[in-house]
Amino acid sequence: MNTPLARTSRDRRRSALPVDPYRILFVIGALLLLLSLFMIPPMLVDVLAQNPDWHVFAVSALITGFAGLMLALISRDAFSDRVLVREGFLLTVTSWLAVSLAAALPYLLYNEGKGFADAWFEAVSGLTTTGSTVFTGLDSMPPGILLWRSLTQWIGGIGIVVMALIMLPFLRIGGMQLFQTESSDRSDKLLPRAQQFIAGLTAAYLVLTITCALAYKMAGMRLFDALNHALTTISTGGFSTHDASMGFFTQPAIHWVATFYMLASSVPLVLYLRFFQERRLSVFADAQVLGFFRIVVFFILLLVGWRVLIRQDPLLVALRETAFNVSAIISTTGYALGDFTQWGTLSVMAFFAIMFLGGCTGSTAGGMKIFRLQIMRMAMAAHLKRLVSPHRVVTINYQGRSVTQEIVASVFAFVSAMFATVLVFAVLVSATGVEFVTALSAAVTAVTNVGPGLGDIIGPSGNFATLPDLSKIFLAIAMLLGRLEFFTLLVVLTPAFWK
Repeated sequence: MNTPLARTSRDRRRSALPVDPYRILFVIGALLLLLSLFMIPPMLVDVLAQNPDWHVFAVSALITGFAGLMLALISRDAFSDRVLVREGFLLTVTSWLAVSLAAALPYLLYNEGKGFADAWFEAVSGLTTTGSTVFTGLDSMPPGILLWRSLTQWIGGIGIVVMALIMLPFLRIGGMQLFQTESSDRSDKLLPRAQQFIAGLTAAYLVLTITCALAYKMAGMRLFDALNHALTTISTGGFSTHDASMGFFTQPAIHWVATFYMLASSVPLVLYLRFFQERRLSVFADAQVLGFFRIVVFFILLLVGWRVLIRQDPLLVALRETAFNVSAIISTTGYALGDFTQWGTLSVMAFFAIMFLGGCTGSTAGGMKIFRLQIMRMAMAAHLKRLVSPHRVVTINYQGRSVTQEIVASVFAFVSAMFATVLVFAVLVSATGVEFVTALSAAVTAVTNVGPGLGDIIGPSGNFATLPDLSKIFLAIAMLLGRLEFFTLLVVLTPAFWK
């Protein structure tokens, strides 16, 4: 009953809480309704392939859509274009949790269905664009499930970009204040300013996806593979339709297409939006982009030189495989082309370091992000100057913007949180009986959203299927922590947040 008296009583209860739960429920309901629509294409693919598992997506869409509709209806009176900072934290966390649980439904209902740990792990890995998988036998798997895996990464990819460019600057997480725009300003009215911005980003994301699919098709992929790999390349996700990942395809042109689009997807999406609007290549002369490509070129030259001079590998083969694998790991896409851990000790150490770096902020790539490395380098250089000249005033500027001590502190806090989180989850995974190298690299690859780890079990040639269920739950949480940039989730767990 929605009488004036009932509404007044409900409003009193809402005003006593630190956040308005009805506003959060409305957004979650809308997201679940949208997710249910994305379950229709995999269902239709299975129907066309005459696969009896099409009902998995029909049931999942009905459950998800019904839950979303109910949440939206019971909270429709609470919708507002005003988002408070405290609500922003809780909204971001609960949205990712709710959507990941709903995205796990098809895996649970699939006739060779997974248990909850496997299903949730795969869903979280998809939505966070991590790309770690517990599935084997992909070559013979129903097309609907394969498409759903790819779609979760594509959905997660655009969600990540929106969160990075609108929510994280608004919440002042990890130095993201540097990327404050009119769509993420500090006022309470967030949504109206963001709508046009989100539409432009989505259009750029679609254009990149379509051109990538066409390039894969022209390079020799069949249409279904081209579509799936385009969805997971542009989202820097890394799910494939084959157990051998990109190693299944023998055409070098396919590997070069993947390399190009993995690197292109590590560039801030907003730069493509500006390019489409201004038609000037100079928009890509960005400090982050230039720094990112310097790092990529350095590691490619280092490892190609190692392979050619020490291992006597053919130059063109070494260049193609190295460029591909460096791009796959630094972009956190995680595709595999052979096993780079077999190239020698230098290769293992280099790729372990690359796992932490990531791409540019505002892209779908995970990791530390290049701008944070640049801020830390400038902050350390400024500190050295102050040590030499204690009375000297040293300022830090990044792309014409003043870098305050608050931003520097946020960046160093973020990096500290990243390494602390890796350590904690490495210990937790080890406690379930997993050996040290696997546990450590699993924690790193989950927190940085890369995908493959190191070692025989979860390396480029393996997967996460044989890990204990408890390890998979821990790693799914680590993926969410890494993708939500740590403090978004951690602040919600503090008692002060709820006072």
